[in-house]
Amino acid sequence: MNIKQAKEYIKNSVSLYLKKDEFGEYRVPVVRQRPIFLLGAPGIGKTAIMEQIAQELGIALVAYSMTHHTRQSALGLPFIEKKTYGGKEYPVSEYTMSEIIASIYDTMEESGMKEGILFLDEINCVSETLAPSMLQFLQYKVFGRHRVPEGWVIVTAGNPPEYNKSVREFDVVTMDRLKVLPVEPDYRIWKEYAVERGVHGAVVSFLDIKKDFFYVMEMTTQGRSYVTARGWEDLSEILKLYEEEELKVEESLVEQYIRNPKVVKEFTAYYDLFNKYKKDYRIEEIFAGTPSVQALARAKEASFDERLSLLGMLLDQVQSEMKDVMEQAAYLSDLRAPLKALLAKEDGYAETLDQLIEARRKQLYNLQTAGALSDEDRRKLRRVLRFLEECRKELYLGTESPKDFMKAKYNQRVARMKQETESTSSRLHAMFSFVEQGFADGNEMLILVTELTVGKSSSAFIATFGSEDYRKHNEELMLSERQGDLKKQIVELGL
Repeated sequence: MNIKQAKEYIKNSVSLYLKKDEFGEYRVPVVRQRPIFLLGAPGIGKTAIMEQIAQELGIALVAYSMTHHTRQSALGLPFIEKKTYGGKEYPVSEYTMSEIIASIYDTMEESGMKEGILFLDEINCVSETLAPSMLQFLQYKVFGRHRVPEGWVIVTAGNPPEYNKSVREFDVVTMDRLKVLPVEPDYRIWKEYAVERGVHGAVVSFLDIKKDFFYVMEMTTQGRSYVTARGWEDLSEILKLYEEEELKVEESLVEQYIRNPKVVKEFTAYYDLFNKYKKDYRIEEIFAGTPSVQALARAKEASFDERLSLLGMLLDQVQSEMKDVMEQAAYLSDLRAPLKALLAKEDGYAETLDQLIEARRKQLYNLQTAGALSDEDRRKLRRVLRFLEECRKELYLGTESPKDFMKAKYNQRVARMKQETESTSSRLHAMFSFVEQGFADGNEMLILVTELTVGKSSSAFIATFGSEDYRKHNEELMLSERQGDLKKQIVELGL
């Protein structure tokens, strides 16, 4: 299965394990809550989906890599305790609480969340001294003398032996206590994530053309050669920073993240070509609705790879702007209720603002501590906090009309969002117009509509603010598909 399918399976399993009966007891007994074992090649996003699951379910996440744990750190250290049996005192060996179990209790105390996921990565790389204890842990959720708290589901992950020399293959007795999910790399699924995360357009466009380079594992005379999803995402982040600082991107940089000489050479060459296309086609002129005659003529004669690269550039820009608009809409919507309650008051604005700010800070801290805060929600909460803090600062400075000031400030932000929405809609229209003129009857319009449909932010933007161009071309493509199906049926019937 791919990583998206694995995510849904794990999410459903965790939800079922946390389901309670009418007496508040968990429907699936602890001994029957089989830990999930996510088995897949390195760098395909196993840890990332665990964060997403915790965020979506609103529960905590405690993650540990088992590679560095010894028997003592995982199970606890021994100490002598005196106990009385039959009126006589005896020295008895006890154990301190496991570092892992203690982390769960710390998270529960700090975040206030009583349910969560304990994610143990590299579970099949545990040390020899710890291996015998894993069977007891996997079946009974016990590390040493201490049990994992109720309401915490165990999910584990590891790499197959061919990717990691430290892997110890589990025996049948251990495997029989796990729900094993084999996961394979899938570029199509990763691309959905990459677009939403804002992975550099050059990376996505390159992999659209060279899908076989998304994930590579080879053994060469120089050793292991590899390319992973993690490598592409990390490369994307450094590319953005290099561009901000106007530094030159060379093979020596790319090979720090992409450990395959052939892929390094091809991507570096493509990256240079990608930036050349950006200049040659004058992207901003296209978005302004005034593409040059030369740009349109070149697009019509361009190879499919060049067209795909150009379309990738345009989509990358528009989808990024759509995401920003939707995030602004989310934080303004989140701000509306507390601001409305604040404006309904006649006085005591400063005290109420202090309470609101403190509540939001606590919410942000609790979610961060629990590992249940997505990047999107983090930005939303910080924007809300910044707005409230700016209002509080103005009150300290002694603004004459606090109510009018706060209302005007909010309306100003709404007006700015509307302006950016109109600008993004205009640029979306210009992109459709260019594709119509420049690519005529090619497959580029199908690709454009499909990418806008599957993109989380772009589909939300179009659903919220509409797009006549999208509606028209989507209907045309659906009609074309239906006609194609009819023709196929006619051929099959021999009519």
